[in-house]
Amino acid sequence: MDLLSPSPAARAAHGRAGRGSRDDAGDPGIAARVAALAWPEIEEQLNAEGHAVAPGLLEADQCRQLAAGYANAAQFRSRVVMARHGFGRGQYQYYAYPLPALVAQLRESLYGPLAAIANRWNHAMGIAQRHPARHADYLAQCHACGQSRPTPLLLQYAAGDYNCLHQDLYGEQVFPLQAAFLLSAPGEDFSGGEFVLTEQRPRMQSRAAVVPLAQGDAVIFPVRHRPVQGTRGPYRVNMRHGVSRVRGGARHTLGVIFHDAQ
Repeated sequence: MDLLSPSPAARAAHGRAGRGSRDDAGDPGIAARVAALAWPEIEEQLNAEGHAVAPGLLEADQCRQLAAGYANAAQFRSRVVMARHGFGRGQYQYYAYPLPALVAQLRESLYGPLAAIANRWNHAMGIAQRHPARHADYLAQCHACGQSRPTPLLLQYAAGDYNCLHQDLYGEQVFPLQAAFLLSAPGEDFSGGEFVLTEQRPRMQSRAAVVPLAQGDAVIFPVRHRPVQGTRGPYRVNMRHGVSRVRGGARHTLGVIFHDAQ
């Protein structure tokens, strides 16, 4: 795709991208909690296993408030019923700009350390693209390519629902990592509904991983592929993610994707 001059709508969206709504102060301490994460260990886990858990980033009341917001249609730009598209069962909604302040704070504060990891991954995989240190600058690149619709989303599952294995690709610009926050309490709000990852290495069968999460935890994982060290150097493995069938109750998840959509 050729680079395009940002449209007025894209420029407006970019200007609003980092700001929450006027009546939503978010959490001023979230950036400090993200900065205090053990990032060397997180990168080591990502390199070794293809995923890493950031425990307890959200408090229980924040999780409940975000989950309750699913009923507030005004804060979303679109809703997807998975069964209509063969995606599984359940539904999700994409937030509109301006994002809720807490969602915007998570997206902005997580981006910086993840961009450093993403750049090392791209170097290892022989990918020329390097991501800027600031999320606002990366969004400007997305919007210049015609990707100006926000991608953070809120997912809702009931008993019997599940999410098929997939990749969250929305255009030419793809940030290599994303995060999913479990907003519901396993064993209390729902049963089943485990987060699942698969990786397909060349000439090998797929490997699956089930990632246990507590309420408020974030799992960080690749959007599309990751580097794996082989005998002849690093090579790419393809990654997909999904959610197993929810056996009972209701499960909500916040997905934080860093590239915007066409």
